[in-house]
Amino acid sequence: MPALRHLSRGMIVGICGLAHLFGPLIVSAGDWPQILGPDRNGVAREEKLPDRWPAKGPALVWKYPLGQGYAGPAVLGQRVIVFHRVAGQERVEAVHLQTGKSQWKADFPATYRGGIDADLGPRCVPVIHDETVYVFGAAGMLHAVELATGKPRWSRDLFGDHQGDEGYFGAGSTPVIADGKLLVNIGGRNGAGIVALDLESGRTAWKATDEGASYSSPIVTKLGDQSAAIFVTRLNCVALAPATGDVLFKFPFGKRGPTVNAATPVVVGDQLFLSASYNIGAQLSRVSPTASRTLWSNDESLSSQYSTAVIANGHLYGSHGREDIGKGELRCVRLADGKVQWSESDFGVAHLISSGDKLLAVRIDGRVTLLRASPLKFQPLAEATLVGDVTRALPALAHGRLVLRSNIRGGDGDLLCVDVATP
Repeated sequence: MPALRHLSRGMIVGICGLAHLFGPLIVSAGDWPQILGPDRNGVAREEKLPDRWPAKGPALVWKYPLGQGYAGPAVLGQRVIVFHRVAGQERVEAVHLQTGKSQWKADFPATYRGGIDADLGPRCVPVIHDETVYVFGAAGMLHAVELATGKPRWSRDLFGDHQGDEGYFGAGSTPVIADGKLLVNIGGRNGAGIVALDLESGRTAWKATDEGASYSSPIVTKLGDQSAAIFVTRLNCVALAPATGDVLFKFPFGKRGPTVNAATPVVVGDQLFLSASYNIGAQLSRVSPTASRTLWSNDESLSSQYSTAVIANGHLYGSHGREDIGKGELRCVRLADGKVQWSESDFGVAHLISSGDKLLAVRIDGRVTLLRASPLKFQPLAEATLVGDVTRALPALAHGRLVLRSNIRGGDGDLLCVDVATP
């Protein structure tokens, strides 16, 4: 469709809950077991970043070749779990964090034929929970494998079973775990916009809403005493009770036409922050188990095409603008009212990771900037070029290592492990 040509590959990436709601998963300091880290908010637990890096930049620990895809890595203990496409297979693979050596591989037939982007690989970050890895492929196939061995446990063709929607780029909303279930926005028909699967068997536990699929990944939080799964779907923000699928509240967010919702929602207390480009903008709401109220909304503060902002000390740090129209800006925005504190123009679109009083900004052009999380001004501490090509997949910060993925060689790429903790 000619009207969609301006939609770049970059929208796939964010396109590509709180850990205490996840049941028996034990997350140690330094683990990164799912998209955007242990709490799905881009914040690393007990990682310590230095004030500067060596003159030659942070050391490359290892590099491992991958196939196609934009799925970022997940890390638990010494296992890095990555999901990529090799020829006609979607491959789940475990790589050792310290050595970069493959520990196991599990292959599944790949049926995705591509959309606007020629890349055929998966887009969703693996989810590690209770000795199991869950992966959601580009054509809507969901697989569960054993964390220790990669042995398959069960598979579901969610798009086939519920007539899900591949959208512009294939499935790109990473599932979330809550109340012993795996919740997925598939945009299915007959009330299967969002489905919940039993973790042990993969059977459908419930289905709810007629919401279309997006490239935003859901989160799980507490609203008072009520657990809530919050989804930004194709055109709305919807909160559901994870146990039953009952809708708690819903409000419009998004626009029809050649647009996407791709950034993950961010919750602080009873405040919910959403962001998107395409004249949709940013919105801060106060939410309860039954309602929401807009506190501020505009398209000038922090409108993100696909990366998710992080919050530090009452301020948002993230990318404003679109990769395919000009260059994105790195911004600091006051959460309370959306006031821009500072903006670094021509910075480019970046994925942000927060650790203590510092931030890592992983730019899509392969540069990584270490900066101080300060609302006073842009304070870069160090910068290095780690990859000579695009790095749109979401990175992970685990045990002092930045694990990131590049896309080179006509679609294939590399998984890189970099020591960012040694000064």
